[in-house]
Amino acid sequence: MTTLHATARATLAEAQPAILVTVETALGSTPREAGARMLITANEVSGTIGGGRLEFDAIDKARRMIAAGEAAGTSDVPLGPEIGQCCGGRVGLSFRRVDAVLLEALAKEAEHARETLPAVMIFGAGHTGRALAAALAPLPLAVTLIDSRPETLADIPEAVRCVAAAMPEAVVDDAPPHAAYVVMTHDHSLDFLVAAAALARPDAAYVGMIGSATKRERFRRHLAEDGRESDAARLTLPIGGAALRDKRPEVIATLAAAEIATCLLKHQEETLP
Repeated sequence: MTTLHATARATLAEAQPAILVTVETALGSTPREAGARMLITANEVSGTIGGGRLEFDAIDKARRMIAAGEAAGTSDVPLGPEIGQCCGGRVGLSFRRVDAVLLEALAKEAEHARETLPAVMIFGAGHTGRALAAALAPLPLAVTLIDSRPETLADIPEAVRCVAAAMPEAVVDDAPPHAAYVVMTHDHSLDFLVAAAALARPDAAYVGMIGSATKRERFRRHLAEDGRESDAARLTLPIGGAALRDKRPEVIATLAAAEIATCLLKHQEETLP
């Protein structure tokens, strides 16, 4: 998942004043939940606390703090007619200037978040694999891109963890529980090895493979030879649904990202206490 940590780190390295705005409390109907954040500099904004007048006023306050050299502040905002928002709830905001202490806290938080976020394991850093990694990077998911060719793992979004593995199928054993596995390597035989390994994990939340109906049938027969034909029912192929027949990598990636995120985030929502 893309976090504000990298942006905050860059602003501090450049000695550029920045204010981190955090939703501390969210009572009733509010545009974002407690913990939502945005980072504000004199000229740029990263992240969102929900948009509308609430966000506009927060940006204005943060920039006034930057101009005045202030380090911390708070706001208590009723979301009513007086600010042109009729959500009906109430939001408490904190404002904090980015410094080394805050940056360290954000780094620890980002590391912890990655350990607890639903995992997506993408096998294959070709055109579609890279496009899918880029599409998933901003989402609240821990995305890993795996390929046996190290040179394909360059220029990947910072939020995506890259793994160069001589035997990509072996990575499946070390994947987090309830992960999604997306298989799109440069070799059909390798696709089958990875997908078979993923389907062998009963906790796999999603197993998808790029390809055609012919490829699906070949894989079904491959599983049947090993006495595992029933596993084929758990395979999503083609990924991204069959409603739109578009082979452009970016389109496939967009459709697949929606499919995978829906599966994982719905599962997470259902299992949260």
